[in-house]
Amino acid sequence: MDPSPQPPASGYAPSYPSSYTKFNSALNAGLLNPMSPPPLPLDKTRSSPTLFDMMANEQDYHPRTAAAIHSIPAPPQPHPLQPARSMDRQVLLQDRVAELIGSCSPGNQFNDADSSDVRLTLTSKDGLSVTLCVHRHILVAHSRFFAAKLSDRWSKQQRTLPHIVEISDCDDVEVYVETLRLMYCKDLRRRLMREDVNKVLGILKVSAAIVFDAGVLSCLEYLEAAPWAEDDDEKVAALLTQLHLESSGAGEVLKRVSLELAPSAVAEEVEVGGGCNGGGEEVLVRLLQVVLEGKDEKARREMKGLVSKMLRENSTSRGGAIGGDLRKESLYSACNGCLRLLHDQFVRAAGGDQSEVVQIARQADNLHWMLDILVERQIAEDFLRTWAMQIELAELHGKVPAIHRYEVSRVTARLFVGVGKGQILVSKEARCQLLSTWLEPFYEDFGWMRRACKGLDRHLIEDGLANTILTLPLPTQQEILLAWFNRFLNSGEDCPNIQRGFEVWWRRAFWKRNGEPEQPPRLRITAICENS
Repeated sequence: MDPSPQPPASGYAPSYPSSYTKFNSALNAGLLNPMSPPPLPLDKTRSSPTLFDMMANEQDYHPRTAAAIHSIPAPPQPHPLQPARSMDRQVLLQDRVAELIGSCSPGNQFNDADSSDVRLTLTSKDGLSVTLCVHRHILVAHSRFFAAKLSDRWSKQQRTLPHIVEISDCDDVEVYVETLRLMYCKDLRRRLMREDVNKVLGILKVSAAIVFDAGVLSCLEYLEAAPWAEDDDEKVAALLTQLHLESSGAGEVLKRVSLELAPSAVAEEVEVGGGCNGGGEEVLVRLLQVVLEGKDEKARREMKGLVSKMLRENSTSRGGAIGGDLRKESLYSACNGCLRLLHDQFVRAAGGDQSEVVQIARQADNLHWMLDILVERQIAEDFLRTWAMQIELAELHGKVPAIHRYEVSRVTARLFVGVGKGQILVSKEARCQLLSTWLEPFYEDFGWMRRACKGLDRHLIEDGLANTILTLPLPTQQEILLAWFNRFLNSGEDCPNIQRGFEVWWRRAFWKRNGEPEQPPRLRITAICENS
């Protein structure tokens, strides 16, 4: 049977207050902070020589009759823990270490006082300490750090057993104990499977600091294969980049979180036809195309939201540059493809071929989605000009049943909103052409849009149309608004209500002309009706 664990150097109480749970969280914090600076110069006035003193003055050293206490500064580790009550923390540390030692498998010699030849004391920067019974040959065989410090020459100079060694300035004593225990395990990978990502990152950092190669390799193999949360991506990338473990296989782990952190590895995959075969723009263009060609409407709606979110995040991460990785030309290429398909489908539907008439709504929906992306990136001006010139498409519009065509007018409505809100700035000629080509089809479809489009913001569209009209010269405003006045009186709810725009035009054209004082609208409307 496995020998019972030896009690630590400093005893602990059998129970501890509930505040220890909070401290346990603090104990595990800060594993990924930058490495501590090198230890300060050793104090030459110490009563006992350090291991470094003995190695530097080996010819003058004469061992004493009692076992010497040798202090080894800890390899660089994370920043210190937050302050807490010293006694509570010491008790908690001893309890945690006792739990670790007690979980060793039968026959494991870790902390076996009977067979050990080194008594190792781990001391944190704030004074917490734990003492372990370990074996010099285990430490030397697994760690190049210990192999250099506990050399054969040093061992022969020690007259008594066990040798007493101290590692000072440890910021996380528990992680040190975990790492030392791994040196006694035959299957490190299986042992690490019980841990979470944060614990493995801590063990990896200690293993790298003491040059415990098997521990480093096992931690990297775990990180390459085990799932972790998205919040852990930055932690993993930061630590692996800091430790410079490329030769140990860290590049394979970094491939999971960043193309930029493992460029050579990615380049190799490209050369052999691997998974990553291009930049971010190629991937985004492909995603756009897949969504535009998708068959399942519910899935298409869901993926449109996902891709739109990805495009926004990508643009923001690139410092707000227009389009981010996705160029304007790529977006317009996708738009033009949808527009060509829409035109062909209208021609066939107008000619009596109803086989693909349902595809008209899908292509119109695709154009509406692409227009939203263009408006968000402030590059929709060319789309408006192109749409305004679709005279043939507008003439075919009335030959297609309204149930299939009304989605097309949603594209026109989105352009009205964009112009009316100042999101799309184009010339007067382009705005006039847009209204000339698409206003009548828009009027014809408005009733269908109002009834069939879920979530349609009627007032937003009406304000957008009114503001678009009001950007034109007054004679053009008058022509369009008087025609609307007549249509609205005969169509009611099936015609957009742009009364507010009508009132603005009226005041501009008549109340304020030539500096005349404003008069009640009823009298002025009567006058114009009499003149007409």
